[in-house]
Amino acid sequence: MILSTTHTIEGKKIVKQLGLVRGNTIRARHIGKDIMAGLKNVVGGEICGYTKMMAESREQAIDRMVEEATEKGANAIVGMKFATSMIMQMASEILVYGTAVIVE
Repeated sequence: MILSTTHTIEGKKIVKQLGLVRGNTIRARHIGKDIMAGLKNVVGGEICGYTKMMAESREQAIDRMVEEATEKGANAIVGMKFATSMIMQMASEILVYGTAVIVE
């Protein structure tokens, strides 16, 4: 599956648009990680546990979007974008979406 944040793919021609595809995941924070993050705020630096959690969340959301595109018969997704939102105080959603297309 070709993924692109642009609406075209260099060297490829879009022959059919199959519509919107999306994938998402919602992750809750862990109280133990929150304590460590609070300590990091005092001394500064990257909060590695959250960085890893967000990277895994993005990958899971992409996998779900690709699965939906594959079911529609697509071989590429263009115009891919990410969004995030807080669902509740300790949980966030990662959403990825784009347009499923067939390219040749």
